[in-house]
Order: sequence, then structure tokens, then C-alpha cells
Amino acid sequence: MDIEVVLDAGATIGESPTWVSAEKALYWIDVKKPALYRYDPATKGERCWPMPDDIGAFALVRDPPGAVVALRRGIFRLEFASGSLTRLAPPPFDPALFRFNEGICDSAGRFWIGVMFDPLDDTAPPQEFSLHSFTLTGGLHPEPDVAELHNGMAWSPDGRVFYLSHSQRQEIFTYAFDPATGRLGARDLFARLPAGPGLPDGAAVDSDGGYWCALHGDSRLRRYTATGAVDRDIALPVSQPTMCAFAGEALDVMYVTSAKDKLTPGQLQREPLAGSLLRLRPGATGIPRPCMLD
Repeated sequence: MDIEVVLDAGATIGESPTWVSAEKALYWIDVKKPALYRYDPATKGERCWPMPDDIGAFALVRDPPGAVVALRRGIFRLEFASGSLTRLAPPPFDPALFRFNEGICDSAGRFWIGVMFDPLDDTAPPQEFSLHSFTLTGGLHPEPDVAELHNGMAWSPDGRVFYLSHSQRQEIFTYAFDPATGRLGARDLFARLPAGPGLPDGAAVDSDGGYWCALHGDSRLRRYTATGAVDRDIALPVSQPTMCAFAGEALDVMYVTSAKDKLTPGQLQREPLAGSLLRLRPGATGIPRPCMLD
């Protein structure tokens, strides 16, 4: 399979590629540099909004044009024109121990945000924290899921199944979901990865209900069928893919972000594309990823 290097970005932790059909553009973040980016495939132009601390997720807002960004020290509103940030909510955790990690909007415009144990002092023992949701009118609320590292958020084609991984446990779950109320229902184990280097990271769902997951540390994308069976693996030229996203007018193109975080100098020599933004045609068509917060 042809895998194209779109941007030799050298991202520390590239994450959250999100295709915005109305703009024909891709937004993504580097968690640790940290910044939010917008890439235009037609012009190959890129915009960048630097952040004051780790950015774990974002959702777009319309008026004025901008984004709500989940930073280590809280939820902020970013105005694209000025680059100004306004804090909307403090962090629900101790920012010396945790940060936000990954997020997705549902069809009603609620912003679902995971949390990661990522202490500034690496001697702290691992801890877990709650998944959260956020709206501009209701603020930040804890949700009934606790993990050391939330990842892999996606929706089924009908919006009634919510996918979420607990990466450190190498488990991917499904939740029954009510789009009208925004409530999570019963949780089921969708897939468990065998012991090894690959952790389930960011994900996307195709129009047949297949779940595509970046295996961080294992140099591959994996497609699961809607029943959780392993269907296909695609080898990648990076060891730490972080998330995939369907894109393009027909949603038949896939972008993949990657990381170079914690790679040794020797590993970086052997892996010059670590941290790149990649593009490929996976042979599947995606569904739109909600990204607008109402």
C-alpha cells in the first residue's frame, strides 16, 4: 500500500486528526509542543495556534470561529482570528498528575473528553480518573467511566454505540449510547489486545461499522469488524501511530498522526518519519467525525 508523508512534522505527540468537510481541511494537534494545526490539502498550507501547556483534545465552535481546547490547566475557548484564550472551566483533576487526552463530539454537540495519568513527576504511582463531557451551557461533567488512559473514541454509524479504549489495560469497550439524552448505557468488552508492544490508541469507524485503531508501539493500523473480530492490519513506517481519520470528499482517504515521544536517539535514527502526518487509501469509506460543539 502506498503511504504518503503529508507533513514531516516531527511531532512530539501528533494526535486527533479531524476532517472538516465544510472547509476541506484537516485539524490536528501536537500534545506536547503544544499547538493546534489546520492543514489545507489543496494548497498544502498550514496554520498553527500555539498553546501555553499540553493540549489533549479540541472541538470547533462557529461564532466567533474558533475552538474549545482541553489543556492540562483547564478548558479554554480559542479565537482563531486573535489567538486569544479564555478559560471556561478549571481542570477537574490535579494538573501535576493528569491531563486531558483525546476527545470527540457527539451528534448533539456534546464534547466528550478523556483523561490520562501523565504526572510531571514521573515517580508518582499510577492513578485513574473519570471520563468527562462538556457543553458551553452546562460546563464540565464527570461520566461513569474511569481509566488511567482514555483513548479510541468513536461512534457507530447510527450514533448509538460509543467506542472507548482503556489503553494501559489494552482493552477496547463499547457503550450503549442515547444521542437524545447523552447518557451512557451498558458497557461491553469489544476487543482485548494480547500482551505485547501495541496499545489501542485513537480510532475511526467506517461506513460498514468497522473500527480502525492505531496500535501505538506496534507500527500498524488494525481494523476490527463490528463484532470485534480482527479483520485487517496495515503496516506503517512509524512505530507510534496515534490516531486515524477518514477524509476527502468521499471520505475514502485516511490520515494518520504519529509520535516520536520517548524514542531514543538510536530509534529516531532508524525511524526518521516518527512524528509525521501520513496519508493512505485504506480501501474503505468513513463516516463523518462530529467535531462541532454547540
